[in-house]
Amino acid sequence: MNAAPADQIRLLDVQALDVRLQQLAHRRRSLPEHAEIESLSKDHTQLRDLLVASQTEESDCAREQTKAEQDVDQVRQRAVRDQQRLDSGAVTSSKDLENLQREITSLAKRQGDLEDVVLEVMERREAAQERAAELTERVSSVEAKIADATGRRDAAFNEIDTEAASVTREREVVAGAVPADLLKLYDKLRGQQGGVGAAKLYQRTCQGCRQELAISDLNEVRAAAPDTVVRCENCGRILVRTSDSGL
Repeated sequence: MNAAPADQIRLLDVQALDVRLQQLAHRRRSLPEHAEIESLSKDHTQLRDLLVASQTEESDCAREQTKAEQDVDQVRQRAVRDQQRLDSGAVTSSKDLENLQREITSLAKRQGDLEDVVLEVMERREAAQERAAELTERVSSVEAKIADATGRRDAAFNEIDTEAASVTREREVVAGAVPADLLKLYDKLRGQQGGVGAAKLYQRTCQGCRQELAISDLNEVRAAAPDTVVRCENCGRILVRTSDSGL
């Protein structure tokens, strides 16, 4: 393949722009905010799970407390009715009086036990409420941090994307001046060689693979016509000759 020396040198400009686009893409993928957001999101998920568990516990305790208070109320009402019967004098049989008094005593003990249950449930409910309040604050704090990191990431995205768009436009202009067959070969090699399809020959060394050309290869490059598109024997990339190639 043949191409004017100026077109071959222009290919280095295209390569430089492609390298810049690669760097921008890498920078976009490697922003520290990505890891920060991922870590914060994991914390957020864990805290949300703990919060839901605490809220569920508080709700369960609320229902348990309501049921226990209803049980206390029922026992209290029954004890009041028994006491009223006892005080009214309607019960005259000594045996019935004894049974009624025994039941009132039993109900008093039952009421005390149930009131202890209510207090225990109230304490558990209060602890769950405090835990839920604490977790709510922590969730809000993490959400604020996520929002901040997301804002910084998006600002970086905008900066990178703006520069990438500018570089892309510049590449279109420069690549448009390169012969189609040369550009096609370059793009093919770039896809095969990790994004570098053309490299400068500097001081007898290919800047693509960083290997110095053997004497025989160097002699072939020296003998090639200026418009001949030469390739590196080590890596296969297009070798662009310039005044500092060491030929």
